[in-house]
Amino acid sequence: MAVRAIDVNCDMGEGFGAWQLRETDDGTLIKFISSANIATGFHAGDPSLMDRTVRMAVEHGVGVGAHPGYRDLQGFGRRRLDGSASELVNDIIYQVGAIREFAKRHGTSLQHVKPHGALYMELAVNEEFSDLFVRYMRAVQPDTAIFCMGMSATYKIAKAAGHPVIREFFADRDYADDGSIVFTRRVERLDPEAIAEKVVKACQTGKVTTVTGNEIDIEFESICFHSDTLGSAEIATAMRRRLTENGIRAVPVAQLPAR
Repeated sequence: MAVRAIDVNCDMGEGFGAWQLRETDDGTLIKFISSANIATGFHAGDPSLMDRTVRMAVEHGVGVGAHPGYRDLQGFGRRRLDGSASELVNDIIYQVGAIREFAKRHGTSLQHVKPHGALYMELAVNEEFSDLFVRYMRAVQPDTAIFCMGMSATYKIAKAAGHPVIREFFADRDYADDGSIVFTRRVERLDPEAIAEKVVKACQTGKVTTVTGNEIDIEFESICFHSDTLGSAEIATAMRRRLTENGIRAVPVAQLPAR
């Protein structure tokens, strides 16, 4: 694989009113990323926080993305909720529209849409849901990238439809042998240097070690780490340092080499 430029994305704006989710503030993490997935109010976020986070992303030259989730503030969008594909896509439309308007307010456009948590995982395996989601994006946001896993139904359907799609590598999540991430609601504090080594290895060799100890191929255009992972600032610092040391630049999606 041996990439020389890669996008780095992180979830942002995941508070609500006076409530802040984590130990590290977005103002610190924004310096290490090239794309921001901004919470849209269902799993976290509120209008003032959305506005502030979009403004901050624009000020730092970071791509603005919508991060829609299940309507689940209490569970932070990491619990699967029942609903028809049509209902769930309507929820996504509602949330994407909110961030799109804040992006316009601050003189930019929506770079990408990345569903959050359990909604992301449901799209990955639900072809009916993914098909309806991609058809919505083709109709309303034809130039806006979808972020997803390379092994997902979302990726397969988006590619077939000719829609811009970005595959992710998850720095702070474990991998199963089928290339999916091991979903968890709670991640303990991780070793930043070990994560940085994992990321550099994936960029240089296109390989990742799974939870069973096997090595599998992995293709991606963006590296994701989560702002609510304990020690996220240390992870971001180590990861960007090691990428730079190995001649790998972090750039927004629009600046990635043509694939």
